[in-house]
Amino acid sequence: MNRRFPRPRDFVPLLKFKRPMLNPTRRRLARALTIDDLRTVAKRRTPKAAFDYTDGSADDEISLARARQAFRDITFHPAILRDVSRVDTSVEVLGRRSALPFGIAPTGFTRMMQTEGERAGATAAEAAGIPFALSTMGTTSIEEVAAAAPHGRNWFQLYMWKDRDRSMALVDRAAQAGFDTLVVTVDVPVAGARLRDTRNGMTIPPTLTPRTVLNAVPRPAWWINFLTTEPLAFASLDSWSGTVADLLDSMFDPTVTFEDLAWITDQWQGKVVVKGVQNVADAVRLAEMEVDAVLLSNHGGRQLDRAPVPFHLLPEVRAAVGDALEVHVDTGIMSGQDIVAALAAGADFTYVGRAYLYGLMAGGRPGVDRSIEILQTQIERTMRLLGVASVGDLQPEHVTQLMRLTPRH
Repeated sequence: MNRRFPRPRDFVPLLKFKRPMLNPTRRRLARALTIDDLRTVAKRRTPKAAFDYTDGSADDEISLARARQAFRDITFHPAILRDVSRVDTSVEVLGRRSALPFGIAPTGFTRMMQTEGERAGATAAEAAGIPFALSTMGTTSIEEVAAAAPHGRNWFQLYMWKDRDRSMALVDRAAQAGFDTLVVTVDVPVAGARLRDTRNGMTIPPTLTPRTVLNAVPRPAWWINFLTTEPLAFASLDSWSGTVADLLDSMFDPTVTFEDLAWITDQWQGKVVVKGVQNVADAVRLAEMEVDAVLLSNHGGRQLDRAPVPFHLLPEVRAAVGDALEVHVDTGIMSGQDIVAALAAGADFTYVGRAYLYGLMAGGRPGVDRSIEILQTQIERTMRLLGVASVGDLQPEHVTQLMRLTPRH
């Protein structure tokens, strides 16, 4: 082999410098390739109490860990030699098309996490063509969300309060604001034991103590945003001064029954989703009541610890209710692969909560856009690798749930 001295022009094609990205937020978001990456950024930029409220769950946090492990414990079964040059990620959910097979779940106290809060979620969902659900415990009013995303598909999540008139006043406001779906949450007779919040002294508004001040020192942007924007306004009440746990326990009604649910649905003219279903019998009963969808959920592990894993329940519920209603699922979803697995196992639709909030805390509205973009990219790639060109082609034979936890008889 003949050797020679390299000439300067030989180096030119080898030296390609990337144009620097001057905006630090966009630079951080561009480097985030997964939802876990966004979580890492969010943890650095958010005070501990607000981050832990998002990140934590109840008691020993076993339910959340099991839900995430359930999605890790799957095997995909790809088909080869299929034309997947184009993939269709859209689905029909509750009578209308969603560009992606997931929506943004209702989350409480969202402006505590990052000051853009629900506005960022609603406008990002509008741009992506997916539903956005506003929580009763949201920190932006129903009317403000409608104004921020006038062309979005906005849903309202309802907790039934002890004050029924006040609860139904919220429902009326949502209807008048053009919200088309009511998500009735039924797994909160009392608040779960969210120990991180108790240990952090989580209050609304944040309590300034020596510890919180010290924790805020390396996170000045969060405090500047919090202190220089309008005070928190709740979707459901004017103000609150106390702990989150006290607020929840003062509101949740442990007397709510199926009869109350029937009464609520009679007052609402749009679609109804019942959120918090955790066994087959309840799903069947709700199908008999002719609600539009059940959402298999253990509240992100934030209520009863060691509750059933929604993803594990999915095939049995699907078989039991057939096509009588839609079956939706949340809890533990952290990737597009998780979403594809849920759809293959029988879900009609999925929801992301923490996955969107990590993006919000990492970078406001651009961070939410990035979280949706990451999930969309992962969904499309997974579908192509499975040899599936549309969501409707996903079938149970595409995925196997590997069970670590089996009941002892």
